[in-house]
Amino acid sequence: MEQIIDKITKMQQAEITEYKIYMKLADRIDDKENAKILRSIAEDELKHYNFWNERTNTNIKAQKWKVYYYYFISIIFGITFGIKLMEKGEEQAQEKYKEIVYQIEGAEKILDEEDDHEKKLLDMLQEDRLNYIGSIVLGLNDALVELTGSLAGWSFALRNTRLIALTGLIMGIAASLSMAASEYLSKKTAQEHHYALTSSLYTGGAYIITVILLILPYLLLESYLLALIFTISLAILIILIFNFYISVAKDLNFRERFFEMAGISIGVAVLSFIIGILVRTFLGIDI
Repeated sequence: MEQIIDKITKMQQAEITEYKIYMKLADRIDDKENAKILRSIAEDELKHYNFWNERTNTNIKAQKWKVYYYYFISIIFGITFGIKLMEKGEEQAQEKYKEIVYQIEGAEKILDEEDDHEKKLLDMLQEDRLNYIGSIVLGLNDALVELTGSLAGWSFALRNTRLIALTGLIMGIAASLSMAASEYLSKKTAQEHHYALTSSLYTGGAYIITVILLILPYLLLESYLLALIFTISLAILIILIFNFYISVAKDLNFRERFFEMAGISIGVAVLSFIIGILVRTFLGIDI
C-alpha cells in the first residue's frame, strides 16, 4: 500500500509541476490564442492534481527546478519544443505507474480523456519558427551535403588547412546567398509573398551558420586529415541535434531521419574525398 501511495504522490507532483509550467508560459507569451490553449492545458493538469489529491489527502508542492528548466527551454527553443519534450518525459514516467491506474476507480477514464484533450490542444499551438522548418532544412541540408563533400575533396587535393578554410568560406558565403535568393524566388513563384523574405533569411542563415561551424576545424588545426575528421564529426552532431529538435517539435521519427541525413552527408564526403585523390593523382597538381 505504501508503494502505491508513493507512486500516486509522484504523479500528483508531476501534475502540479506541469500546471505551474503551463501557467508560467501562458503569462509570458504575447500570442493570445496560444496563451489561451496553454491555460486550458494547465486547467487539465490541475484537475489531475486534484483527483490524486483526493486519494492521498496530501498537498504536494511543484518541483521548482523543473518549472524553471522547462520554462527556459521553451523560451530559448520554442514553446512547442519545450512542451512536447516535457510531455515525452512525463509519458515515460507514467509508463511505470500504469498498474496503479487500474487499481483506482475513475483514474483510467479521467487520464485517457485528459491526455486526449491535451494532445489535441498541443496540436493547435502555432509557432512562427515551426512554419519555416522547411526553409531551415533546405539551408542546413544543402550546406551539410555540399560543404562536407567539398571540404573532403579539397582536403586531399589541397592539403593546406588555411587554403581549404578560405576556399570553403568563399564558396559557403556565395552558396548561402544563392540559396537565400532561390528560396525567395521559389516562395514568390508559389504566391507565398508573405513568407518569401523570412523564408529566404532562414535558408541563408541556416546555410552560413553551418558553413562557419564546418570550416572551424580547418582554422584551428594544422593537420588537414584531423580537421576533416572533426568536420565530419561536427556534421554528424549538427544532424543529430537538428533531427532531435524536429522529431520532438513535429512528432517525427528521429532514427529514420537522422540515419538518412547522416548517410547522405557522409556518403557524399567519402565520394568527394576519393575524387580529390583521383584529381590530384591524375592531374599531377601539387600545392
